[in-house]
Amino acid sequence: MDKLGLLKARQERLTESSAEIRKKIAEIVDKDSFVESDSFAFSKNEFYGEDMSGLGVVTGFATVNDYPFYIVAINPQVLSGGLTAAGCKKIVKCLDKALAVAAPVMYVMSSKGVVAGEGVTVLESIGEVLSKMQDLKGSVPQFAVCMGDVLGQASLFVASADYAYYFKDTCVAYGSPLVIAAKSGKSVDKAAIGGYASAKFNNLATFEVADLAEVKESVTAILDVLPASSGAVVDYEDDANRPCAALNAKVDAKTLVEATFDEGSFIELNSQYAPEVKVGIGRIGGVSCAAILFDKEGGVELDPTNLDKVTDFLYYCEDNDLPLITFVNTLGLKNDLQTANSSVLKQITYLVYALKTNVPRINVICGKAVGLGYTLFASKSF
Repeated sequence: MDKLGLLKARQERLTESSAEIRKKIAEIVDKDSFVESDSFAFSKNEFYGEDMSGLGVVTGFATVNDYPFYIVAINPQVLSGGLTAAGCKKIVKCLDKALAVAAPVMYVMSSKGVVAGEGVTVLESIGEVLSKMQDLKGSVPQFAVCMGDVLGQASLFVASADYAYYFKDTCVAYGSPLVIAAKSGKSVDKAAIGGYASAKFNNLATFEVADLAEVKESVTAILDVLPASSGAVVDYEDDANRPCAALNAKVDAKTLVEATFDEGSFIELNSQYAPEVKVGIGRIGGVSCAAILFDKEGGVELDPTNLDKVTDFLYYCEDNDLPLITFVNTLGLKNDLQTANSSVLKQITYLVYALKTNVPRINVICGKAVGLGYTLFASKSF
C-alpha cells in the first residue's frame, strides 16, 4: 500500500472540501497565523464509509489581533456539518491544548446535528465535548460564531460558550425548525424559532453582527477588558472625577454608564433577554469590572426571566474575576398569574446561592429598593 500516496490523496480531498470554511477562518484570524492541527484525522463511520472528506471539523491555532486563540470550525460542506465521534474527539483534543496554555477558544459553527449512522457512539462523544467545555469555564473564554444553522445537539455547544455571535441568517435550535413549527401547529420561519429575535426568550445570543470583521472587532474589545487577557488594571486617559450633569435630569442605564465607565469601554451583553435589566463589562479608572443596571422608570418588577439573567451573570463574573457594581432600581416580585404559576420562588433561591459566590460587589441604590428588591440587591446580608 502506498501510504504516502494515500495521505496525499486525502489531503487533496480535505483541501477541496474545506475551502469555504478555511476562507471564513482566514477572515477572523490574523493573516497567515492559522496553523492547523490533526488535519489527517478521519472518521471510520460504517454508514458513510471512511473515504468521506475528513471529519467535517477543522481545528488549529491562530492569533486574532495578536491575541492567541484555538479554533474549532465545523465544516457545513461535509455531511452538512454533521457531528461524528471522531470529530468530537478532535474537538476535545483542541480544547485540552487551549486549557493547557489558557488560550481562548473560538467555535465557528454550522451544523445540522449528529451524523445518523453513528448511533450512541457519537452521543457519548458529544457528552465528552460538553464536559470539556465546562472544564474551561473560569480558565478560558469561549466564543461561538454561529454561521447559518446550528441544529440538534450542536446547539448545546453554543449554549455552553461564554459569548454567541448571530448573523442575519443564523438559526440555533435543538431540533429542525420545520419540525418544531409543524408540531406547534404554526407557520413561522426559522428566524422566529432560533434567530437573534428568539434570544428574548432563550438568552442564547450575546451579539448580532453583520460580518466576520465585526466579530473580530468585538472579540478583541472583550479581551481588552477581561483581567486574564489584558490585566485587571490598565492605564487610562479618561477623567474618573468628571462631572455628569445629565444625572441631575435623568438617572437611567445610559446615563449611568456614561457617568461611571471609562469612555467607550462598556460592552453590553445579551441585550435581547430581559432588556429591563442590562448587564455588561468595561473599565472604571482602568479597572476591569462588570455592572448590572435595573433600567425602568419607577423600578423593575422581578420575574423568572430577569432573575435568571442576573443569576447567570453572577456566575459569569465569578468565572472572569470581575468585581460587580449593581445599580439598584428594583421592586418586589411581579404580581400576576404568570409569575405566580412559575418556578420563580426556586429561581430566587438559585439567585441567593449565586450571590454567595466570591464576587466582590458594590450596590448603588439609584432609584427604588423595595421589598425583595432590597433584600436581594441592596442588603449587606450576602
